[in-house]
Amino acid sequence: MLTAKQIEQAKPKEKGYRMADMGGLFLFITPTGAKVWRLRYRFGGKEQTLSIGNYPDVSLSEARAAQAATKLKIKSGINPAGEKRALKYPELNPSAPDTFRTMAIEWFSSRKKTWSDKYADEMMSMFEKDIFPYIGNMPITEIKPMVLLGVLRKFEERGAMERARKARRRCGEVFRYAIGTGRAEYNPAPDLSIAMGAPKPEHYPFLQESEVGVFNQALAGYGGSVLVKVATQLLQLTGLRTVELRLSLWSFIDFDNKTWEIPAELMKSRRPHIVPMSRQVIALLEYLKPITGHGQFIFPGRSDNTKPISENSILGVIRRIGFDGRASGHGFRHQISTILNEHGFEPDLIERQLAHVDRNKVRGIYNHAQYLDRRREMMQWYADYLDGL
Repeated sequence: MLTAKQIEQAKPKEKGYRMADMGGLFLFITPTGAKVWRLRYRFGGKEQTLSIGNYPDVSLSEARAAQAATKLKIKSGINPAGEKRALKYPELNPSAPDTFRTMAIEWFSSRKKTWSDKYADEMMSMFEKDIFPYIGNMPITEIKPMVLLGVLRKFEERGAMERARKARRRCGEVFRYAIGTGRAEYNPAPDLSIAMGAPKPEHYPFLQESEVGVFNQALAGYGGSVLVKVATQLLQLTGLRTVELRLSLWSFIDFDNKTWEIPAELMKSRRPHIVPMSRQVIALLEYLKPITGHGQFIFPGRSDNTKPISENSILGVIRRIGFDGRASGHGFRHQISTILNEHGFEPDLIERQLAHVDRNKVRGIYNHAQYLDRRREMMQWYADYLDGL
């Protein structure tokens, strides 16, 4: 069986090679350094291979969970490879019965256009691993509240309270879709909210104002990857989400207008977001330009410049400078909000800087243009204030 350490230490070779785990699960290391989870299995007397996903996007424990779920499907007479094609191209099987699975696939196909690719993959992964193995093959009209509650209880048993809440809500949307298309009459999901445990709020560690100066001194002295060090500094200076920063391209940067524009497809709100750049942000980007400006990504991966740095890179820096559990990428957003609010800046300016959605779309468009210059002044004050600390 593989260990996380073995996986981390695996290096590419001239030819791709396998590292076996268990039950047909293995990690394939490509010559470029990509690490891909695959599963070998037999169905109908033939050996087949299923691709599960890339490491570290899919962890060792997640790959094993996918392997276990796949084995359950095979025992139920479902070919996982064929099912994967059906999920991608549901129109190829229009005569499928009105099971929960087929309703969920139709609902998913109608909704995924409004989601990012990453979120859509995460959503379908939840259904495939945690819901379909239990009720996927049941006619949707036969799923009673206690049956659905039994599925949701499995999330709660492993402590995934927030994921249980999300699963209930998304299952409810599948039932509403089935009702709206005339193939179901009752949605059991809303009635289960009172029977479920309350989710524990997720807290991201963030720096107290008294810690910010010490943190930045430690970060300035960090002797590891310059790229990840600068990424951490920029995350703190801009309020971008980690994924927005990691996936940013040089084409997003407008040095003339001093703006960093994130396109809608990378944003949680699915709306474009313009970040005014302070002098400090511009200086850091100009420092990076000769280093990574020959490629697309501002922060390319170390072994493959066609991919960005991993989502754990910044947390790794925070851990190495002694602030593990005290700071985080998302925590920098909390830090910005706290400091700016405490120093009297307008809440609307702060919310716009952090790309929190304005529910009034007309007001949102107006504010987007109106607030840019004032946000630029605010973020320049903030960058200068951090320097002072």
